[in-house]
Amino acid sequence: MNTALELQLWSSLPVPAILLDAEERIADLNPAAEGFMNNSAKWLVGQPIWDRLAVDAPLEESMVRARENGTPLFVNDVDVGTGSRPPLVCNLQIAPLQGKPGWMIVLISPRELAGRMTQSHSVKSAAKSAIGMAEMLAHEIKNPLAGITGAAQLLSMNLGPEDLELTDLIVAETRRIVKLLEQVEQFGNLSAPERKPVNIHDVLDRARRSSLLGFGAHMKIVEDYDPSLPMAHGDPDQLLQVVLNLLKNASEASPKGGTIRLHTYFEHSFRLRRADGTGQSLPLQIEVIDDGPGLPPEIKGDIFDPFVSGKENGTGLGLALVSKIISDHDGWISVDSVPGRTVFRISLPRAPREK
Repeated sequence: MNTALELQLWSSLPVPAILLDAEERIADLNPAAEGFMNNSAKWLVGQPIWDRLAVDAPLEESMVRARENGTPLFVNDVDVGTGSRPPLVCNLQIAPLQGKPGWMIVLISPRELAGRMTQSHSVKSAAKSAIGMAEMLAHEIKNPLAGITGAAQLLSMNLGPEDLELTDLIVAETRRIVKLLEQVEQFGNLSAPERKPVNIHDVLDRARRSSLLGFGAHMKIVEDYDPSLPMAHGDPDQLLQVVLNLLKNASEASPKGGTIRLHTYFEHSFRLRRADGTGQSLPLQIEVIDDGPGLPPEIKGDIFDPFVSGKENGTGLGLALVSKIISDHDGWISVDSVPGRTVFRISLPRAPREK
C-alpha cells in the first residue's frame, strides 16, 4: 500500500482482506483480517496462507486458473477457520491484483455476521410476546391451583392410606406447576440492566467458584483467558446469572469428571448489523465449552426460545432468560454443537472510553 488514501481505504474495509504474493504467502492484511485471524499483521506476514486459514473446499486448481486468466474467483457457503475458534460459514472473493503478477487479494465475508441483521429486534419482539402471554397465564392459573391444593389437603384428612397416595400426588403436582409459574413470572419481571464497565474475568471467576461448590462439583472447569481483554459494558449481576445458567447446563450435559472450558478473546471485526442499517461493535467474546453429547438436532435451532428444552422435565426458560439478558445488553449469543463439543458464544460491547 503506497499512498495515504490507499492505506485509509485498506484499513476501512469492513470485511477481512488478505493480500497474497505469488507464492501464496501473506503479504499484508487489514485490521478486520487481523481480528478474524486473531493475530497481528506483524506475526502473520510472510506465512503461507493455507497454514493459517482452513477452507473446507478444494481451491488449488481454481486459484491457478484465476491467476492464469486474470479473473476473480467466488466461493460461497464454505467453512473457514483459523484454528483459534470454530469455523464460520463464509463467502470468499479472490481476485488478481493489478500490476502485481501472481498476487491475489482475498476478501472473507462471514455469513454468520451478515445474517445477524434482525436478531436483536426479533428476539426482543418474540420474547415480549411470549413473556406477556406467559405472565397472563401464570396469573390466571395460580389462583385455581391454590384451590385444588387446598381441596386435596382437606380430602386427605378423611381418607385411608391407599387413597392418600392419590391426594399426595395431586398436592405434589400442583406445587410443581406453581413453582414453574413462579419461574415464568420471574422471567417476565427481569429489570433493565444497569450497565457500567465490567471486568468480565471477575464475573467468570465468581461463576466458576460458585459452580464448583454446587452443581459443578463433579466437573473440571478450565480457564483460558485473554488477559488483555478490555472492560465490557454490562450489568455484572445479570452477566453472572447468564454464565451460571450456561455452566449449569454444561455440567448437566457433561459426564461425571468432564471438562468445561471458559475461553475469552478479542475479535476486532465482529459487528452486529441491525435491520435499520445501524451497527454495533461486539469485540468481547466469551465461550463456554463442554464435552457433553451435544444438543438434540430437532431443537438446536430453537434452543433460545421460551419453553424449548432438551432435558427431561426441563422448563425451557434458562436459555431463553440468557438470550433475553444478552439481547438487553445489545449483545449476541450463539451456539455450535456436535457430539463431544458444545460451544455457547457470547459477544458483548466494550465499555465506552472515559473522556
